[in-house]
Amino acid sequence: MTFLEVRDISRSFDGVLAVADVSFALKQGEFVSIIGPNGAGKTTLFNLITGTDRPTSGEITFDGESLVTLHPDKFASRGIARTFQHGRVFANLSVLDNVLIGAHSRRKQTQSLNLVGELVGALVRMPGARAEEAALRLDAEAIIAQFGERLTPRLNNPASSLSYANRRRLELARALALHPRLLLLDEPTAGMNLTETAEMLEFIQGLKQTGLTILLIEHKLSLVMRLSDRVIVMDDGHKIAEGAPETVRNDPRVIEAYLGHGAGGSA
Repeated sequence: MTFLEVRDISRSFDGVLAVADVSFALKQGEFVSIIGPNGAGKTTLFNLITGTDRPTSGEITFDGESLVTLHPDKFASRGIARTFQHGRVFANLSVLDNVLIGAHSRRKQTQSLNLVGELVGALVRMPGARAEEAALRLDAEAIIAQFGERLTPRLNNPASSLSYANRRRLELARALALHPRLLLLDEPTAGMNLTETAEMLEFIQGLKQTGLTILLIEHKLSLVMRLSDRVIVMDDGHKIAEGAPETVRNDPRVIEAYLGHGAGGSA
């Protein structure tokens, strides 16, 4: 059953097509990677799927619902979470609070919309709200614990004190706090060394084994080949190839556009 469907999506900026008539579909539980040279349109495509940008034309549906006209703040409530090419964390907040922000759309208890209700709520929280906050905190701590010594000892430290790699881990932890149905990862190992990349690969493999549906942008082809059920290749805004990792790896169009002549067997 199709879970995410992208049909003839295009996005132009001042007449220049960043994404041109791209179509593909994901089944629930699939792991699909999008590769291509810099400027191929990969992150623009992610922005269209997650509502941070709107397509010029085409349709995107998720679990049968159109995403094209959906307001950006509704994507999280549908279970769509993402990380960004350039990691984004709330530097002045603690590691724990950063992850709790990711869980905001899961809150069932809401405060009153009027001023009196807000004041009363601030003084005397409903038992249900207190219980929910405690449960969300425990869940956030459990998510952080999955990253072991990289994040757990820094639970109450400000995000600004983290290393670059740990900020990337924190951003992923925040996305997981949503309990996503669809997770989009935009170059999660960018800027990481070999050890850090290997750790992230192992972590993402664990996510895949849970059956989570994942869409990945990544330049490290060894990682792509190990993780992916299918690979989509973009170049100059167009989809130029799609298929099993080894099939795509040996496609002459891919070698020409992305890998470079003679690089097909070395990544």
